[in-house]
Amino acid sequence: MATTALPFGVRQHLVALRALLALTVVVGLAYPLVVTGIAQTIFGRQADGSLLRRNGVVAGSSLIGQNFTDERGNPLPQWFQPRPSAAGDGYDPTSTGASNLGPNNPKLLKAVLERRAQVAEFNGVDPAAVPPDALTASGSGLDPHISPAYARLQVDRVARARGLDPARVRELVSDHTQGRILGFLGEPRVNVVELNLALAKLPGAG
Repeated sequence: MATTALPFGVRQHLVALRALLALTVVVGLAYPLVVTGIAQTIFGRQADGSLLRRNGVVAGSSLIGQNFTDERGNPLPQWFQPRPSAAGDGYDPTSTGASNLGPNNPKLLKAVLERRAQVAEFNGVDPAAVPPDALTASGSGLDPHISPAYARLQVDRVARARGLDPARVRELVSDHTQGRILGFLGEPRVNVVELNLALAKLPGAG
């Protein structure tokens, strides 16, 4: 009994369907599972979000900055403060982004001058001593790093608020200062979230 050949259009649809199913299995299932398995095996901490814990409880991520403020948004003197953030109300991962204000925008200039005065008063230093990263946000608004200069500027204020020896706090900043990536990319930096977690572990720091 002779078989009837399928119409050309039907055969083409069946070929496309088989290709779709094969690619779905390979690209949509097998590839993600393999990549996830490799990531979890070799870079488990990074794959899980580079989470930081305090007393076994997740306290944040080393990739995302945090505000260290009171309920009114005022900076707390016992903590090192990050740079400004334009992400939502500050360091909001769901609203990442910059202010998009150009260097000649009067709003940016006004904000920088106000921040310089506030940072200087908060830390008891001359406004001329305030470094640039204390005045402007990063492109993402989530960068947890500040310059070593900004970290050192805050040492006396943090030590005074916690009743600690400034030399010990200064040593902590030095221990958490990261060098240039591969020795030549970027600038030295301090992760504020990691620094504050280490600060909380100091005897008498609370």
